[in-house]
Amino acid sequence: MPERVLPTALAAGRVPAPPPLSGLAPGAVKGVAALSAASCRAATAAEAAPARRSSSGRRAEGAPPGIAHPPVPADGGGFFARRRPGRPGIAVFLNAGDPPLETLPDLVAMLDDSDIDCLELAVPFPGSVTDGPVIRRSADRALAGGVTLDAVLDAVAALRPSLRRLRIALLADWSHTVRGRDLGHFAHAVAGAGCDGLLLHGLPPRLRPAHYEAAHRAGLPLVTTCYAVSAPKVVAEAAAHASAYLYLVAHYGRSGTAAALDHDRLAATLTQLRATSRAPIAVGFGVRTGADIAALEELGADAAVVGSAGVARIEGALAQRRDAVREFASFVTELRHPAASRPDPRMKEGSHT
Repeated sequence: MPERVLPTALAAGRVPAPPPLSGLAPGAVKGVAALSAASCRAATAAEAAPARRSSSGRRAEGAPPGIAHPPVPADGGGFFARRRPGRPGIAVFLNAGDPPLETLPDLVAMLDDSDIDCLELAVPFPGSVTDGPVIRRSADRALAGGVTLDAVLDAVAALRPSLRRLRIALLADWSHTVRGRDLGHFAHAVAGAGCDGLLLHGLPPRLRPAHYEAAHRAGLPLVTTCYAVSAPKVVAEAAAHASAYLYLVAHYGRSGTAAALDHDRLAATLTQLRATSRAPIAVGFGVRTGADIAALEELGADAAVVGSAGVARIEGALAQRRDAVREFASFVTELRHPAASRPDPRMKEGSHT
C-alpha cells in the first residue's frame, strides 16, 4: 500500500435531509427508515455545536500549525479500553453489504456480544489498489447489491442505539466515495450517524490538513496509518493525529498477499510510536489467527486488525449457502481461542491486515 494511499477516513452524506436508502430493497434494514431522520438531526446538531478542544488546548508535537490534536477519551483510547495483559484488542474488517446489508444488525449484535472491540466497516469501492482478491471480491459483491454510502450510514444509525461495547470505525475511499463532498459536512454526517471513528483511504496529502480540521470540528476521532518502514516524518504525523487508533501496517503489499512479519522492525516501530502516540496502536496485514494476535501483543501492540481471513470465511459461507453470521461467530471464537483455530486453504492468498 503506498503511503499516500493509507491515511483513510469515512464517508458521509449531506446533512439537512435524511439520505435515501440508495440501492436497498424496501425494508432491507429493519428500523433504518425510522431512524434516518433522527440520524440527520443528530448530524445537524453536531455541526451547530462548538468544536471540542483537547484537554491541554495545545497543538500536538508534529501537527501542522493551527490544528489542535483531537481529544482522546480518558478511558485509554475508547476502542481498546478493555485490553489488558493476555487480552489484546481486536478489530475485524468487513465490507458493508457482504454479507448483504440486511444482515448487518444481526452480525453487529453478535460482535457486540462477543469479545471483539471494533468493527472496521468499509463503504465498498471497486478496484482497490491496496487490497488483494479476497477483499476485492467482497467489495464487488457488496457493490453489485447496490450498497451506497447513504445506505451504510443509515444502517449504522439504526443499530447504534442497541450497541453496548462494540466500536465502529468507518472506512471510506476518497476517490470513489468522498470526492466532491464538503469535508466538513462529510465528517459531521459520519459522526451524526453514530460512527466512533473515521479512516479515509486514498486521501491526497494536500487535503490532509483540511481533513484533520474537519474531523476535529465534528468531534470525530480519526484512525491514522503508517508502515513499520515509514519515514520518521510520516510516523510523526500519524502519531500526532491518531485519536481513535493508529493503524500500523506491518508490511508493504496488497492485503491478501502473504509476507513474513519482521518482528524486530515491528517491535522497534511500536516502541517509537509508544513514545509519541496518545492513541492505541493496532497492527494489521498478515494477521490471521489468535496466535498471530498473541504474538503482536508480545511485541507491544495494543490491538490487531484482522481482515481477509474473516472475509474469506464470509465468502465461503455465502458460496455454500450457510449462515454467514454463524460462520463469522465461529471465526471470532477462534481469534480469542487459538487452539480452536482451523486452517483455511483460501488464506494462501494472505490477509487484509
